[in-house]
Amino acid sequence: MKRFNSTHYSEGVFNIAMLLLRITFGGLLLVNHGMAKLMHFAELQDKFYSFMGIGSRFSLILAIFAEVFCSLFIILGLFTRLALIPVIIVMLVAIFSVHAGQGFDKAEMAVVYGSAFVALLCCGPGKISVDGMINR
Repeated sequence: MKRFNSTHYSEGVFNIAMLLLRITFGGLLLVNHGMAKLMHFAELQDKFYSFMGIGSRFSLILAIFAEVFCSLFIILGLFTRLALIPVIIVMLVAIFSVHAGQGFDKAEMAVVYGSAFVALLCCGPGKISVDGMINR
């Protein structure tokens, strides 16, 4: 029982947790959101949310970049913190612009993804990653 109340953890468990966080949230974002946008690019390019007036097509391209390519980097743990920045920006746009005024239930998934990615930004990818193997 004493161990369950402890705030100490092993480095191995931390690295496995970061791997699990990267694979789970990076994979879900890639498969459920990024690939869907990529596959339906032609239909979405005219009706996608235009962020800061840059146009719906360019906004969609930026979202696809973040959700497909940056997600792949996050899963691999390659340039992880750098790859997290566009993804977090996309989540913030989804929360505060796209779903603004629609109620929390519409923005809930963006909040969950955003929270996981901010945690990864703060903690780093862990040693079970390309970044961790390069820095040995």
